[in-house]
Amino acid sequence: MDLPVVDFSSWTTSQDGASQRRVAQQLVEACQQVGFVRIINHSLPETTLDNAFDCMKRLFALPEEEKMKAPHPEGWAVHRGYSWPGLEKVTQVKSSAEYEEVRNGLRKVPDVKEVYDIGSDDCAAQPNQWLPNSSLPGFRAFMTKFYWECDRVGREILQALALGLNLEDIDYLTRKHGGHDNQLRLLHYLAVPAEDLESERVSRCAAHTDWSSITMLFQDDCGGLEVEDISHPGTFRPASPVRNSIIVNVGDLLQRWSNDRLRSTNHRVGLPELSDRFKGPNRMTRERYSIPYFMSPDDDSVIECIPSCMSEEEPAKYEPITRANYNKMRAAMMY
Repeated sequence: MDLPVVDFSSWTTSQDGASQRRVAQQLVEACQQVGFVRIINHSLPETTLDNAFDCMKRLFALPEEEKMKAPHPEGWAVHRGYSWPGLEKVTQVKSSAEYEEVRNGLRKVPDVKEVYDIGSDDCAAQPNQWLPNSSLPGFRAFMTKFYWECDRVGREILQALALGLNLEDIDYLTRKHGGHDNQLRLLHYLAVPAEDLESERVSRCAAHTDWSSITMLFQDDCGGLEVEDISHPGTFRPASPVRNSIIVNVGDLLQRWSNDRLRSTNHRVGLPELSDRFKGPNRMTRERYSIPYFMSPDDDSVIECIPSCMSEEEPAKYEPITRANYNKMRAAMMY
């Protein structure tokens, strides 16, 4: 799938207001029409991204007993630390009653991935589960720095979105995003026989939308991300990896904020795109590594319609809700 591409260099380096407004308008247009956009020439250094992937690969190469020194806490209330294959099941179900009806069926098709989730060390509600430094020297220090570098880039994108939505104050969104409720997710999709994915005995990541305001995705060259074609609902198209680009997508909260002007689009992770990404008689898939970074508003932020996105002819569609209450509703469905 050819995602819309936005060259972000004018936003970060130009003092020309007209050039910045063009970037903002392109960004909003992509988020309206597709809900996904590929950003190139952003301000996150290439070396930083390379180091993040190297660090993540070293993490997942550790023996299981080492990774289990920072386990994901039981239940859904704390979304941090190491989740072993089969623990998490991504779902688009949004109510407890609905979930109970489909729970058994969902769990029969496990997600074959392992995850390590990181947040701000100043987020008391979601305490980090760090590995001992002896298990992976330098991991905590690097990932803490990387977390805040991603936050910096995400804030630039939120400012551009605010301008593109015709808000007079480009910090309307960033003021509601203190950075302490974001989530850095390290993902390792295991090598499995392609037939297991094709026959749906296992899945990598089922179709879903994100809970966040925006998600920034960094991925390796393996591929597998698929985005729903909104002109053909139920049909998913590959979103090919492009080195050093950021794939940005609208989350559910920004869709609510924008009164459905911006689109939170279903996406999933399936088979790698090309046949040469399978190996051997069992057509084993390649491992896949990716890093989504979820920009989320502060827990007590009220998500209510952005002033420029409503009018007498187009009133607000959603009741206000705090970010904390929305997340509780969604997280309880996953574990």
